[in-house]
Amino acid sequence: MTKFTPRARKVKILATVGPACSDPDVLRELFRAGADAFRFNMSHGEHHQHAENFRTVRALEAEFGRPIAILCDLQGPKLRVGTFKDGTAKIAHGASFTLDRDEKPGDDTRVCLPHPELFEALAVGQRLLINDGKIRLRVKDMTLDAVHCVAEVGGVISDRKGVNVPDAEVPIPALTEKDRKDLAFAMEQGADWIGLSFVQRPADIEEAKALMGGRGFLCAKIEKPQAVERLDEIITAADGVMVARGDLGVELLPQEVPPLQKRIVNATRLTGKPVIVATQMLESMIESPTPTRAEVSDVANAVYDGADAVMLSAETATGSWPEEAVMMMDSIARQVEADEAYKDRVRMLDTPPDHTTADALAHACMTIGDTIALKAICVFTSSGSTARRVARERPNVPVMVLTPSMQVARRVTLLWGAHPVATRDIGSFEEMIAKGKRMALRHGFGGAGTNIAMLAGVPFGRSGATNLLHVVKLTGDELDSYEEGDEVS
Repeated sequence: MTKFTPRARKVKILATVGPACSDPDVLRELFRAGADAFRFNMSHGEHHQHAENFRTVRALEAEFGRPIAILCDLQGPKLRVGTFKDGTAKIAHGASFTLDRDEKPGDDTRVCLPHPELFEALAVGQRLLINDGKIRLRVKDMTLDAVHCVAEVGGVISDRKGVNVPDAEVPIPALTEKDRKDLAFAMEQGADWIGLSFVQRPADIEEAKALMGGRGFLCAKIEKPQAVERLDEIITAADGVMVARGDLGVELLPQEVPPLQKRIVNATRLTGKPVIVATQMLESMIESPTPTRAEVSDVANAVYDGADAVMLSAETATGSWPEEAVMMMDSIARQVEADEAYKDRVRMLDTPPDHTTADALAHACMTIGDTIALKAICVFTSSGSTARRVARERPNVPVMVLTPSMQVARRVTLLWGAHPVATRDIGSFEEMIAKGKRMALRHGFGGAGTNIAMLAGVPFGRSGATNLLHVVKLTGDELDSYEEGDEVS
């Protein structure tokens, strides 16, 4: 097993796997460079290709002895126009343009809209955004078979370009037939997280979770205005949230996205669930070995806001500089977290503990870390919920998460500050102390004379019983009691 040194940062990096990095050697270098988790975009690639990438990531996990999360991102319902006689057409600014049910190829005046449900959902005055908002239509009249629009912003339109409908809740399920097949595949492969695209309502999450059957966690992607309107309900229903700024930036005005991003991050942080900021973070690094100053500031702001993870999309999936993109994101995060003002900035959001023993102890871990020189907080958990409580407090020190479940260890990888270790369960107070010390030394959290805090529940092995907080001093001799098989895979 290759020795793994804990990351010297708390925010996590989620890197998208694609043609540019699917080679095992390249994925290994991305992990070495700082990737904590990998995203598989189910919109692209075949199942056999994703299956090979699953095997590669699990091999990396075994090589480095570090749980690695895999997030399978479902495509979701894509609305698209039909085709054109010549493959393209040009819509003039201010011209009339019709979307209808006629399947014949379109021209400069009309095109087929092969989504019957839209004809029922749309109303006069609403907008239709085509090709990521490059073309903006406004509905001026409707019949049962046609939507007559005026082009507020015209341009060239081509076959099967995407359509966004920001002003209406479209009565279509969040899961298409393709998504259902992709979800079943992801569960068979052992995906740790599922990204659910174009969530509009809590029922979308409930449907996907029912199909998951308790396997894996679900991340709700916030990219529709309708999701923003029901944000708190969606956060409650999901296991985590992604600020998916791509489609969100199409359906809203660009200047509306930054404050909304902060609102989503804060609302999710209050629950202790992980929140990911995604899309175009280092976009120029698809082609350039260095980012723009604005992109660096964008990543830094997400880190200052206390996001659990920041995501790379095309930068690693199809870009020319995947390793450099991860290294850059890693270095930005390290620089921000080294800032003296970071601790105060990341705690500007008040996250008061719930009125439970577990929450009170999690809050106490944070204050103890501020008061004495702790090297780590060691959390024993069977479900991951205690780790989420501690991470929500944004303590000054790393959170070493000890769990008997490799599945739980992988899922908490996306938590801010978490260093998960899958290890055999404990059965007594003495065993907790010995194992906590042993794992802290083995994983590089402290040495002789340093302190760690331990958080667990008595009776041991029972979920939801967190009621014990203990601070211990390491002697440096604890590794003498290390047993082969102490950590599980």
